[in-house]
Amino acid sequence: MSGNPSPVADGLSADPRPGAAELALIAARCFQGGDGRRLLAYLRAITQERALGPDSTDAQLRHLEGQRQLVHHIQVLIERGRNGPTSGAFSTSETDQ
Repeated sequence: MSGNPSPVADGLSADPRPGAAELALIAARCFQGGDGRRLLAYLRAITQERALGPDSTDAQLRHLEGQRQLVHHIQVLIERGRNGPTSGAFSTSETDQ
C-alpha cells in the first residue's frame, strides 16, 4: 500500500486506511494515557496471559491465538509510534496487518 491514495471528488481519500507510520502514531496516541494503558493491560490479561485447559477444542485454541496476535499487533504499533520504525518492536512484514 502506498499510503497516498488518489483523492476522490469530495476531497476524501478513496482508501481511508492510514499508512504504516501514521497508524503507529495513532496507536501510540490512543494508548498513551492512563485509560489506554489500563485497556491494553486488560487486553493482555484476557489474551496473552490466559491459558486454556487440556480439554480445549482446536477452534477455541485458534480463536485465542487470533486474539493474541491482534493484541500483539496493537503493541507493535504502539512501540513503533513511540520509538520510530527502527525500534526493537516490529512485525515480520507489512502484510501482517
